[in-house]
Amino acid sequence: MWGALGIGLGTIVLCSGAGVWAQSSDRAQEPLIGTWGSQIQIGRQVQGELTLESSGGRWSASIGGYQLIATEVRGEVRFSLPGDRGSFRGQVDPNTRIIRGYWIQPAGEILSPYSSPIELTPLDSSAWRGMVVPLEQIFSVYAIITRGPGGRLTAVLSNPEMNFFRGRSFVVTREGSTVHFDANGWKIDGAYDANTDRLSLTLPGVSTTIQLSRQTPDDAVGLYPRVPRGDAPYVYREPLPERDGWPVASLAEEHLDVSRVSELVQRILSSNPQSNPLNIQSLLIARHGRLVLEEYFYGFDDSRPHDMRSASKTFAPVLVGIARQRGAKLSLDTPIYPLFTQYPSFSNWDPRKQSITLQDIMTMSAGNACDDNDDASPGNEDRMQSDPANKDWYKYTLDLPIRTNPGGHEAIYCSGDLNLVGGVVAATTGTWLPEFFDRYLAGPLQFGRYYLNLMPDGQAYMGGGAYILPRDQLKLGQLYLNGGSWHGHRVVTTSWVQDSIASHTEFDPRYSLGQRHEYGFGWHINFLKSGDNLYRVYSAGGNGGQFIIVVPDLDLVIGMNGGSYGQFDRWYRWELELVPQYIIGAVRHSETPPRK
Repeated sequence: MWGALGIGLGTIVLCSGAGVWAQSSDRAQEPLIGTWGSQIQIGRQVQGELTLESSGGRWSASIGGYQLIATEVRGEVRFSLPGDRGSFRGQVDPNTRIIRGYWIQPAGEILSPYSSPIELTPLDSSAWRGMVVPLEQIFSVYAIITRGPGGRLTAVLSNPEMNFFRGRSFVVTREGSTVHFDANGWKIDGAYDANTDRLSLTLPGVSTTIQLSRQTPDDAVGLYPRVPRGDAPYVYREPLPERDGWPVASLAEEHLDVSRVSELVQRILSSNPQSNPLNIQSLLIARHGRLVLEEYFYGFDDSRPHDMRSASKTFAPVLVGIARQRGAKLSLDTPIYPLFTQYPSFSNWDPRKQSITLQDIMTMSAGNACDDNDDASPGNEDRMQSDPANKDWYKYTLDLPIRTNPGGHEAIYCSGDLNLVGGVVAATTGTWLPEFFDRYLAGPLQFGRYYLNLMPDGQAYMGGGAYILPRDQLKLGQLYLNGGSWHGHRVVTTSWVQDSIASHTEFDPRYSLGQRHEYGFGWHINFLKSGDNLYRVYSAGGNGGQFIIVVPDLDLVIGMNGGSYGQFDRWYRWELELVPQYIIGAVRHSETPPRK
């Protein structure tokens, strides 16, 4: 369910475990049999050292071989590369003389435009330098080709980053050097070069031909949970301390059963290549404010920001709370349409639109014709974003017809609603959202490298898609568990936290595997049974298995990232079943029991 949260780019094929390693006799009979793989970077983003210089009131910039004139308007320095290859905006801090700014990388073949913060330190009185590190457009393809029933060749194709192949099983035919992959009419063409023993694929919508080579258990980093492969059982290790604000401890120190948690990690590591329900790419646990478990799989690690998908929706109401704390004139009853003063009129006007409030859009109860679970819905996120003529996503959502009366108890999953929440923050603070996010949330929470998804007009899209380090994602849950503070620094008020995690609306159980599923201000509320106890948890959640789960009764925060995009009935069970069994169930019973 949940549109971008649950029905996104398809289903990743879960390929790990034993694999297929072709013997010489097999290859002599049919050279395609075996395991193949490739990882490429699509396109080339401008990156590297950025130098800014100021002389006589004139600014210049150099990066990646470009020498450019920069401009300063109202204290902000800006420049853009030719051909829409990137741009920069930043300001000099009068106290430190550091230039704090943002690099904006353009949309690529597989990514939207993104902004990321950058600091340029002074070299002398008139020059500054910093490092631009854009979000990489990595595209991996793995193919396991076997001889199936009846002697025909079949292939399982996997793309960990985008789940391009949507879980299809392909029939493979070869005519000389030409290779065809067919899955019920979905066709991929390829070629096999016997001289180089290479398999190439031409994928629809991808300009680069993918060149695959044979893979072994030591090569296929994105195909297996861990490489090199081995049969040794998992051995728990305490997380390493980093300079990111997380104190660390062992599971035992925080009264968690090491064997129970290790059993979950071992299940992930032992995944079967053809029917793996546990395509978990990171798993983190914090107890009593200390990080006690940090494990990564399928080529991911602590230095690689992960796509949060719709889990980053939850940031939008957090920014509202921060804006209110900083003086923005916002209440739960604030009507939203008068705030978007840049629009003289709205299509499909209905008097009921006048009553849509900030609370309504934060709880997905605005009543507009926006349902991400319905492909035919006018406000469906995919329809909004795939229309090349639509450059204004705020206006698109505001122009939707009204479906039901605003403010009801039923939540209808609508990414456009939470994106409008970001628009409310921008309108009432007069601040560009990436700057507001960095200054008042990412900075205080000691975030490392991260990237915010941008809309066609350059404003941050708060409906999902932020790339953030897993350790930093977990901080959002700890912030709310702490009542709005991080290491004694007040980020958002306790009252706003309490209002946000209270139940305001409820989703139809049909879209939640039959489970009771409530909603706060951007937080999903579920009820997890472990043993004889029922725990009320709140979480940020995103397509593919992106979770930040808070169990307040146990002073526990759990973070997951996954690649099961589009397989809602798989990844949603990670929270409903794995968390109660292996993580909540690992809490020692000598601790204070939860409410029954």
